Amino acid sequence: MRRRTFLGMSSGLGIVATGLTTTPALAGGRRPDLTVAVDGSGDHTGIQAAIDAAPAGATEPFVIGVRPGTYLGQVIVPATKPFLELRGLGRRPDDVVIADDRANGTLKPDGTPWGTSGSASVTVNGADFRAVNLTFANLFDEAAHPEITNRQAVAVLTRADRLVFDRVRFLANQDTLYVNSSAAGVVARVYLRDCYVEGDVDFIFGRATAVFDRCRIHSLNRGSTPNGYVTAPSTDITNPYGLLFRRSRFTSDAPAGTVLLGRPWHPSNDPNAIGQTIIRESWIGAHIPDVAWSDFGTWPWEEARFFEYRNAGPGAIVSANRPQLTAEQAGDLTAAAFLRGGDDWAPERC
Repeated sequence: MRRRTFLGMSSGLGIVATGLTTTPALAGGRRPDLTVAVDGSGDHTGIQAAIDAAPAGATEPFVIGVRPGTYLGQVIVPATKPFLELRGLGRRPDDVVIADDRANGTLKPDGTPWGTSGSASVTVNGADFRAVNLTFANLFDEAAHPEITNRQAVAVLTRADRLVFDRVRFLANQDTLYVNSSAAGVVARVYLRDCYVEGDVDFIFGRATAVFDRCRIHSLNRGSTPNGYVTAPSTDITNPYGLLFRRSRFTSDAPAGTVLLGRPWHPSNDPNAIGQTIIRESWIGAHIPDVAWSDFGTWPWEEARFFEYRNAGPGAIVSANRPQLTAEQAGDLTAAAFLRGGDDWAPERC
């Protein structure tokens, strides 16, 4: 397995369509309420310590500014602390790295495994969270731990509603970004703008409603066929909105035709998990084959809600194996529709 050397690396975000070397002041007008710095020049030296110091029950943003550096250790944003913002104070998202290194099969001190959710480097349980101009990573090294067979290693797990990630990198291998909700049937909305997500197997997955706007989705080369799956949605049947990618780029260093766009995840064989992935007005590389969707065990992909619309690139094939939205359907399945909810949330306009 190829391992990345991403600490201090600028890969990914530089080729998304928008400019990403701007200073973080463009992403928010207020000054940080607390500052974190590894060299001790801030209010805290660790991310979790700053979160612990933030007020509970906030009704307006509380900004934690993070100075350039690498911050190791798990981070949890509790449900009691809404409106937190983590803002990288470097010039680029790779200037600030927040990371941990455990996998599903990594053992806790009591000898039991952490599990997929427990492996997350960062877990967001607080509503109205925002992250700007930084990197989240899971550093678990598959090659160094052949004894661990359950290798899911999550960089970020979200369970809350109205979350925004702006110019953020998510780096891992299997199960990089777990967009979830607090319970089945509960809607949790996530908006990602100008982000970079990297992984190999099911590396964007879960039941949340998530919109990826102008993002780069990069599949790693694991040296196998298939090389992996981009998405594994588990959208509840009662939720008309799952994963939406618009104006994004799907790239890879893997050989042509060896990566699949997704497969339908049914957690604990839940029959109500009818996953939805929609890719529209995006560029798809040659790593995606004609048959771009896959069954997940005994669950056929044809029963999921997998659609494309007006994509381009060598992997944007229109065939019987690649269901397409009609113009009328596309008019209903917009970013605004996905995110609006009952409170008219519209982060895509900001």
